Amino acid sequence: MMRPVNASLDEHLPSDHRLSQVYRVGAGLTGLLLVVFGILGLIDRIGFFDTGGDRVLALNTNGALSVLSICIGLLLFAGMVIGGSFASTLNIVLGLLFIASGFVNLALLDTAMNFLAFRIPNVLFSFVVGVMLMWFGMYGRVGSALPHDNPYWRARHPEQAAREQRARTGTRGRPPVGRPA
Repeated sequence: MMRPVNASLDEHLPSDHRLSQVYRVGAGLTGLLLVVFGILGLIDRIGFFDTGGDRVLALNTNGALSVLSICIGLLLFAGMVIGGSFASTLNIVLGLLFIASGFVNLALLDTAMNFLAFRIPNVLFSFVVGVMLMWFGMYGRVGSALPHDNPYWRARHPEQAAREQRARTGTRGRPPVGRPA
């Protein structure tokens, strides 16, 4: 019988856990790229909502997109510094937002509502960054072959994780303290 798991997936990973390194490196490199793109866009002193935009690193930009890129890049840097489940969740959420932004801005191409001055390369960049961020965030969090020491596996399989913990500690037959038998 399948039962919903009422476990929180926001457990903190040990600071040296290899999953944390993937979340952090992914968030940091993506954040660095966005901050550089945003700063280069602001240096060109183009209009804030200029729909003609200007090209920076082969992408179209304007002041609004440059500021937005810097803010999101800094948010990804914060995720890199904090690490753990926060970085994983942040990467997943921002990845979904990047993909949604790609679709919205694809619909707004060649309209007066294209206030971020998107062009097709920007849309493709948004899709690629979105998928990368989601992959960074989901790495080690979803899959069919997660190791049993993974905190997300333990949250989804609490009874089996408790049995394995009891077997490791030699408390076979006794329930963990604070849990009913």
